[in-house]
Amino acid sequence: MTIAEVLQLADRLVFEGTGKHLDDLQQVVIQGVWQGKSYSQIGEECHRSESRVRDVGYRLWQILSEQLGEDINKNNFRSTIERLFINSSFINLFNHKNHHHIFNFCSPISEQPQQQPDIENKVDSISCYEDLGIAPKINLFYGRNEELKIIYDWIFLQKARLISVLGLSGIGKTTLVKRFVDLNSKSFDVLMWKSLKFPQPLNLLLTEIFKDFSLGNDSVNLNEETWRKFFNILRQKKCLIVLDDVQNIFTEKQFAGKYQSEYRDYKTFLKMMTEIEHQSCLILVSQEKSQEMKSLNEELYPIKVLELTGLYETELLKNQGLENPESWSTLIKLYEGNPLYLQNIADLIKDVFQGDVLSFVEQDELILTEDLKDIFNSLFDKLSNVEQKIIVEMTQQNQ
Repeated sequence: MTIAEVLQLADRLVFEGTGKHLDDLQQVVIQGVWQGKSYSQIGEECHRSESRVRDVGYRLWQILSEQLGEDINKNNFRSTIERLFINSSFINLFNHKNHHHIFNFCSPISEQPQQQPDIENKVDSISCYEDLGIAPKINLFYGRNEELKIIYDWIFLQKARLISVLGLSGIGKTTLVKRFVDLNSKSFDVLMWKSLKFPQPLNLLLTEIFKDFSLGNDSVNLNEETWRKFFNILRQKKCLIVLDDVQNIFTEKQFAGKYQSEYRDYKTFLKMMTEIEHQSCLILVSQEKSQEMKSLNEELYPIKVLELTGLYETELLKNQGLENPESWSTLIKLYEGNPLYLQNIADLIKDVFQGDVLSFVEQDELILTEDLKDIFNSLFDKLSNVEQKIIVEMTQQNQ
């Protein structure tokens, strides 16, 4: 029995007993107890006091006990639900009592042939789906624990539907988001990672998603029916969709976040993500902030923006084969804690300075490798004419 099925069942039971669906904290408590965590651990993870979590749990067990006719508590919650879940008579009884609800639990034997399901039933029958084939594998992860907590709170507690993770090339945006996905994968019914490194029009992206859900193999058109299908998925399942390298759909030599003409449909898509009610989240990983993130007020819309700065932790250099660890902090500050820049410069130090970081920093000069020059030239070329003029003027100053 998956956690999604547990939450679905608990939500139905609580709704029958109180007329209200599970709130955010109730969901967190149920998930934590199902995973064998203590009230103290659950409180730490969701930043609530142990007593608050305990009170919420006590009320939940009361409601579930009344609905199921059994004594439910923290210690027997999982065993009781699992026992009832495999008892087909319980499922049939509950569905008969609440005939207007449909529980999509798998039964061992199908007594009658099923009718061809419509789109809603197709989506609802999916228990868990992952498409992380092009997501990077994270072998080393340093710091960013605070950022992980922030994203967790935004998605699970504040119910943000659109999150933008921003920062310079190499700062660790993709690594952070993939680490979050790895840590919280069991909390979602659907996980999708799509890259715009080689951007494609939005209708082709949605065509891929519909194929994954067996909702058709033909290329979709961006019409009312397409949006109905897509947001039906986001409503019925808790989905996390990541779009990486979003800056590639923006126009170069313009101010940040202006869409290329063939990708303007993404602007409508992102706004719809914030305006239409659903339980899912879209994370944008980008070097540039989209227009929606600049124009929409976070106080009024379910959007959040996280801008990453450098990592100033010496662990970044621990496995680089460098000497003089007392000089590592100086090196990290010199290259502003950018992991990609530091990886690049560490290779140079090993090749030219035999790994002697002290000798390198004593040069008292910002040395750029050819790879770093390529990175900075690429960033410079994307700037508008006004921004380029500002950069050139800044380079003529002594500071």
